[in-house]
Amino acid sequence: MLRTKRCGDIDSNITGQTVILTGWLQRTRDLGGLLFLDLRDRYGLVQIVINPDSDRELADSARKISRESVIKIEGLVQPRPPEMINKEMKTGEVEIKPFKIEVLSHCAELPIPFEEIIDAGEELRLKYRYLELRRPGMQKMLEMRHRLAQSVRRFLDDNGFWEVETPFLMRSTPEGARDFLVPSRIYKGRFYALPQSPQTYKQLLMVSGIDRYFQIVKCFRDEDFRADRQPEFTQIDLEMSFIEEEDIFSLVERMMRKICQYLLNVELDIPFPRLTYQDAANQYGCDKPDIRFDLTISDVSDKFTNCGFGIFENALKAGGTVKALPAPELNFSRKQIDGINETARKFGLPGVVVSNWDGETWSNPIGKYIEKNIGAELGKLLLNDSKGAVLFAAGDKVITTSGLGQLRLWLAEEYKIPQKSGLHFLWVTDFPLFERDTEGNIASSHHPFTAPVESDTEMIDSDPLKVRSRAYDLILNGYEIASGSIRIHNRKLQERIFSRLGLSDTEAQEKFGFLLNAFDYGVPPHGGIAFGFDRILMLLSGKNSIREVIPFPKTTSGLSLMDNSPAPVDQKQLEELGISILKKKSK
Repeated sequence: MLRTKRCGDIDSNITGQTVILTGWLQRTRDLGGLLFLDLRDRYGLVQIVINPDSDRELADSARKISRESVIKIEGLVQPRPPEMINKEMKTGEVEIKPFKIEVLSHCAELPIPFEEIIDAGEELRLKYRYLELRRPGMQKMLEMRHRLAQSVRRFLDDNGFWEVETPFLMRSTPEGARDFLVPSRIYKGRFYALPQSPQTYKQLLMVSGIDRYFQIVKCFRDEDFRADRQPEFTQIDLEMSFIEEEDIFSLVERMMRKICQYLLNVELDIPFPRLTYQDAANQYGCDKPDIRFDLTISDVSDKFTNCGFGIFENALKAGGTVKALPAPELNFSRKQIDGINETARKFGLPGVVVSNWDGETWSNPIGKYIEKNIGAELGKLLLNDSKGAVLFAAGDKVITTSGLGQLRLWLAEEYKIPQKSGLHFLWVTDFPLFERDTEGNIASSHHPFTAPVESDTEMIDSDPLKVRSRAYDLILNGYEIASGSIRIHNRKLQERIFSRLGLSDTEAQEKFGFLLNAFDYGVPPHGGIAFGFDRILMLLSGKNSIREVIPFPKTTSGLSLMDNSPAPVDQKQLEELGISILKKKSK
């Protein structure tokens, strides 16, 4: 056999035994009197020691072995001298005295350093990802990824879920992002799509009576990239029958508590706090609030009615609002205020008015235009009578609140606002069912299968933007990690939603006829949720990009530098598929 033990299994219990080990030569240390080799595999690292005086030929051959070569060592497990014991290592009490060393595979000069990478740029690291994955930190990430998946499977199995696979080749359906299309060789001119999610299939599984389904599944979306997005990503997908929102919330909270216990030895408090979408938007300027720090946005329009300050009065007369973002304990200089305004403009605000409160008076311009008693009310409302500064913004309600929400996050980072440590979860509920897309048309806020709040259904045709949905998101430290909803299970209501989204009866039948037809055969009330597996792992492992926790990620522009994909294909392949590539016309 190639090995009798793994490197990490060598300890004092097998002192005196002869073992055969295989692994990578992590480094060689020549200390003159003795030659030390560190041998590593996935399970740990063990020290090999050679005395050149007694075995010069073996020492000479060992010195010639390049770092990260794969070697096989046969030798004796012996105790280390007391002064050389390393209690930080599992193998630190013993070492191997080798009889034979064999190079199984030579390693060329390394293009990236093996140690925790500091100088190597991301492009070089991704090109040689298979080398980077050897590093201890990356190996721990892969182990954590495995453990996360297994903990999810165990929990869901214990709670009556079946893991059911759904197809990767399906028909293209509008779900919010662009589909990746796969041409059919047999049916030329027709295409499969890679699933953005298993949404319709898991609903059909509920029609099939599965009752509780889950899957850890790859999903594909052809969309613009960010630090926490990839064209292919992993999702924990759940669906349950005969449930309401509270059933989903309770199950998810218990699952997250179990995961955090298992992976981090952290005990979560449940239930998680909740905010409606409207309250989240009003108080934090976004639908995924980071609640680790307490800065919240307040509407102070009533404090500035007829105050004489033109910027605020004009905004209010135009039907806008005046909002305030407090920054307790801070006092901004003129230079800092200029910097804040420069950043505010990047977030879509025309600017902000920054005023410092010393406990009794406001600095100008707020102090100039506001009466003393109103100023005192503002100080109590925004800063709870303590000293600090406040950023005021006036204008359109949505633009103003959103801009202050982004400024809130920037302030927290720029001025090191104290944050609560640990993991802070939050449910956001009651999302709008509809929104306007970039062209001004009515579109689904989540997806077209989301059920509306029953009491709001009468507004679907007359006032669609006021209709609330039975959708919910789970937020962790300011990141959305899961999104779900109670689904529509009534054909007439589903057809009504499709119609409001601009789909004709013919289009609805063409794109979703398989689902609508299934709704004729007894559909249980059902709902579910989908988790971003990579995003959860990113947050639990303390990383700031999902590329750090995906074994073979793409770049921010969607390229795989390791295998140079996407890549051209042979003309013969295109001809078999009935595809021709149009050359871009020159201007």
